[in-house]
Amino acid sequence: MSLDRRSLNLVTAAFALTALSYGLARFAYGLLLPQIRQDLTLSVTAAGWIGGSAFAAYCVGIVATFVCNGKVSPRGLTVMAGAAATLGMGLVVVASSGLTLGCGVALAGLSTGLTSPPLASAVAARLDDADRPRANGFINAGTAAGIVFSGFAAILAAGQWRQLYALFALIGIGVTLWLWFAVPRRVEHDVAQSFSLAMLRRHGVLPLCASAFLMGLASTAIWTFGADILRSEAGFSDQAIAWAWIVLGAAGISGCMTGVLTGRFGVARMQHLALAGIALGTLGLTGASVSAGSGLAAMCLFGAAYIVSSGVYLLQGIRLLPDRPDLGLGIPFLLLALGQTAGTPVFGAVLEAAGVIVALCVFAAAACAAMVLCPRDGESPRRQMCQSTEGLGR
Repeated sequence: MSLDRRSLNLVTAAFALTALSYGLARFAYGLLLPQIRQDLTLSVTAAGWIGGSAFAAYCVGIVATFVCNGKVSPRGLTVMAGAAATLGMGLVVVASSGLTLGCGVALAGLSTGLTSPPLASAVAARLDDADRPRANGFINAGTAAGIVFSGFAAILAAGQWRQLYALFALIGIGVTLWLWFAVPRRVEHDVAQSFSLAMLRRHGVLPLCASAFLMGLASTAIWTFGADILRSEAGFSDQAIAWAWIVLGAAGISGCMTGVLTGRFGVARMQHLALAGIALGTLGLTGASVSAGSGLAAMCLFGAAYIVSSGVYLLQGIRLLPDRPDLGLGIPFLLLALGQTAGTPVFGAVLEAAGVIVALCVFAAAACAAMVLCPRDGESPRRQMCQSTEGLGR
């Protein structure tokens, strides 16, 4: 991928915003949840609802980008995303109750919904067809970089979660200012286009949405409760949990290669492998109580699989809706977030009612179901099955 100076600045700023909004504003809550629960005396169910508020706000943010398409520039939307992340994390710093914490977590979660669609539009306008998949894959891996950073910061902060969120908010100010100069104010042919339900009837869109919903639901087992499970079931210390989070994020950096991997092995094959990795990583967490290495291996596998899987959904959506790259990215990410919104409180309830092993098995099964529904290069699962059968007969 060879980019000119302006394009490189755009891609790196987009990577930084993804790291901020996803890695710090949204997913750091799961890393710091054990400490937050202890200080604010939150129940598992309450923690689940608060985590779900971030995913619900994410959905609101994505819908807002659909409504604002052509009316607010990509620069305006990304600056709003950075500001929401910064303000949300600042509110978490001063939270003294579950209600205040929930408002801060929700506002921080809103930033993620405002992040990806305008970045997809900006990349589509600035980069040519050959460079877009690799650039989008690299930007999507910013989530993993943010997770690694939050893990190292948690080790250095030694349980001081308020100070950590204050640091993250300061970083948010810097990233927001950078976006103002890096993201184009307008993009070529930037005109308002209305959303039509007919877009959902295009080949592969509905199966993609169903698969993304189930993947999002399955992922909440680790994103929201992974650290809590490692502490309660495996006796991990705060420092050990932070190292597990670093392992998860470091493995996720492999998502930078999503565009290259899909070009080499195919979109469907990479998506099936990634969803299988999410299922196995979720199941693997059941072994953390027996071996700390099993817990770390599970987090590693999940981290790589999740970032690759979300990157493939991004590429599939843009391929299915090439005339609206913001919707091509936004629709599967919206369904993924809806799955996470539903999954977080449901997992908390199942965990309390049936125990950790049952809860993890149920959510791993959801990832397996996502494999069945996932389209192949925009085609329906039924047609894929027919083509696979024909291939075996040759």
